[in-house]
Amino acid sequence: MSTENGFDLDMVETLGPEFTVFVGLLLIMIVPNLGNGTFRVPGTSIRLPWFLGGTRYKAVASPRLPGLLAVLTMALALFQVIWYLIDTSTADGKIISSENGVEIFKVNMFSRIFEAIFFAALLLAAIASLDRLPTGSQKSDDIDVLFNNRRQADFYILMLTSALGMSVVALAQDLFVLFVGLELASFSTYVLVAFHKETRAGSEGGAKYFIVGSVASAVGLYGLSMLYLWTGSLQFDALAAKWAADGATSLSMMALGFVLVGFAFKISAVPFHFAAPDAYSGANSPVAGVLATASKAMGMLGLMRVLLIITIPDSAADGSAVWIGLLGVLAAVTMTWGNIAALGSDNPKRMLAYSSVAHAGYMLAALTAIGAWNWGLVDNAGDAMDVVVAALLFHMFVLVFFKLGAFLVLGVLEMEGGASRLSSLAGLGKREPLLAVAMFLFMISLAGVPPMAGFLSKLLVIMGIVEVATGTGSLSSIADAHWVWWLALLMVINSAISMFYYLRVGVVMYFHEPEEGRQGPLASGASIRIAIALCALGTVAFGLVGGELIELCRDAAESLR
Repeated sequence: MSTENGFDLDMVETLGPEFTVFVGLLLIMIVPNLGNGTFRVPGTSIRLPWFLGGTRYKAVASPRLPGLLAVLTMALALFQVIWYLIDTSTADGKIISSENGVEIFKVNMFSRIFEAIFFAALLLAAIASLDRLPTGSQKSDDIDVLFNNRRQADFYILMLTSALGMSVVALAQDLFVLFVGLELASFSTYVLVAFHKETRAGSEGGAKYFIVGSVASAVGLYGLSMLYLWTGSLQFDALAAKWAADGATSLSMMALGFVLVGFAFKISAVPFHFAAPDAYSGANSPVAGVLATASKAMGMLGLMRVLLIITIPDSAADGSAVWIGLLGVLAAVTMTWGNIAALGSDNPKRMLAYSSVAHAGYMLAALTAIGAWNWGLVDNAGDAMDVVVAALLFHMFVLVFFKLGAFLVLGVLEMEGGASRLSSLAGLGKREPLLAVAMFLFMISLAGVPPMAGFLSKLLVIMGIVEVATGTGSLSSIADAHWVWWLALLMVINSAISMFYYLRVGVVMYFHEPEEGRQGPLASGASIRIAIALCALGTVAFGLVGGELIELCRDAAESLR
């Protein structure tokens, strides 16, 4: 449905999670600043209260208040999204349009499943960060206390701003609106990466990430201008109709290539991945986990919108075979390079960063298979598109738990003094048995070992690619299958390679002695340990009983078309 005259109650209900995030953002800006501040009426000695500034009220003076507000906001927004997903009456979706009928947002199962990914990742990161940021104490210098407390508000404002930008990307029906949401989320993450600017790694990682990201965004914006020149509109429907009518022209192919540069940077696809290891290692662990999960899902969402909605003619278009071939090569290079680079990394966060590059390759392989079906390159593929899209959505959702969980375990080590070396994990099995068990679960899930969620997600992706490659007809040999079959085989080989560096973490935790000065228990932190426990629970639960989530992902895949 469309709204009339812009703002109305129905639109507020439809965009409930987004309004929740926006209200939470305002509360974090206002509530911690409430105090007995006054202003003088000009020309008189009368002073009137205006409740901002001055000495803060005791009820809002806690430095943990911004974090608690952020956690509450993200939890409420996630609840609204989950309620939408399980409510069968909302399956048809709703469209938010401008007064002249231009579609701006579309709320359906597909957009909501991505919002669930974004909000779940940011909620877990916000919970974990309650123990990660200094709050100062009464014994500290007043300036230090004020500085640390103001940073609390700044940090969570950036987190909620990132959530708002990601929501816009999920709902957008116009490529320019999508780009605005992408940049809103990106600029927030640039600052979050360099938030600990007093450290060299944070400053260097943030600077590199910002410079490379800005260049990628500029190239993408140039591509948008070329698409507008080609079509006269940036609406997905208009672009898809133009592509179906004219096919892949030189201008459209070049424009889409530029646009995809911006999305390729967000998912850390080779060769746009060079800033990722420095950004991940320089950021604090919860932020690095958000980059590896929510930010990556946002980039993949952009790729899916462009490749599966715009370039989706009823029959094969000129240049489509070349396009899908280049995407397949990019997938193969990305997954292979990511795993090979991770093999030689002795920094756990850089290792996980290269692991994220490899997972981007797995997702691109699935996207290649979907594109092969869409462009008519595979005959009799049945409903293989929905199968692969559902597998891809499931993979991105469960990745939040075991990838973010691994970063959060490193976050506990950072509270002790750092996690820049693999040896910092040595002896963790003796020092913190529960943390070591959780980390081991995350590692074997990343490697794809049953019965973890990572095994099920990789299996679904591989099976979906094979289904596309073989179709529903009978095959006399592998040679009769479509070439995307080789991407599935390469995924299996790369998963076997990744076993080495994932299991190496387990060897270090259980069979190496702790470093000198790190023999005792780790620093306490209830909130970050709660977040780790939730991640471990999700990693196991969705591996054993992930059927309901798979069905939701299948419904979301069907709503994409």
